[in-house]
Amino acid sequence: MPDLKEELTPDELRWVESSIMARDLKNYFGEGYSCAESLFMVSLRLLKKSEELVWAAAGFGGGLYHKDLCGFLTAGIMAIGLSSGMLNKERREAKDHCGQQVKDYWKWWQSVAPLRCADIRTEGTSSSVCRRLGQMAAAKTEALIKAVKTHP
Repeated sequence: MPDLKEELTPDELRWVESSIMARDLKNYFGEGYSCAESLFMVSLRLLKKSEELVWAAAGFGGGLYHKDLCGFLTAGIMAIGLSSGMLNKERREAKDHCGQQVKDYWKWWQSVAPLRCADIRTEGTSSSVCRRLGQMAAAKTEALIKAVKTHP
């Protein structure tokens, strides 16, 4: 199981500081927005979509309100899907792109954290673990979104 630290390593800090989404996340996570809402919000802002769409992520926070799949995981996948739908590609090609990006995100996720909120935020664990994970998830999501520069 990956080591769930509370603080970013120096390399992680450089990575998240270079990410628009990771820097913006602090304006939302812990400020009235759940994990899923905060990551989806910064994705919407990057993609220049209506911030009202953040409500699509409302039921995903806190591990689907059941401490199941982490909201940062699910919101990253939602953002990849939204981004893929904005590509100047035929539907099948955009769906294939989305599928590959989701696979990449899922594989990355498993290298840094458990899938389930209950395994990330165990009893007595500081919210700093989630903050660190959210910053990294935002940076990774942004990198995947920007990997194909064919958005309108």
